[in-house]
Amino acid sequence: MDVEIGIRNVARAVNFATDKSADEVSDAISKAVADGTVVDLTDTKGRRIVVPGSAIGYAIVGSETTHPVGFGALS
Repeated sequence: MDVEIGIRNVARAVNFATDKSADEVSDAISKAVADGTVVDLTDTKGRRIVVPGSAIGYAIVGSETTHPVGFGALS
């Protein structure tokens, strides 16, 4: 699933893909913003993304559905 986190006063957003569910990512971000702690997530390449909850401007959590690729998807 693709995740985009916008950081306050920073022009570029943090974009990454993770194997966690949408609910897990959303809960982690919500808790960090509410408590003033950090969001600590791991992407599909094993890298850790750590963002202070107080610095988050917005978050876009993608859908868990996979999109078919190729000409076989056309009917």
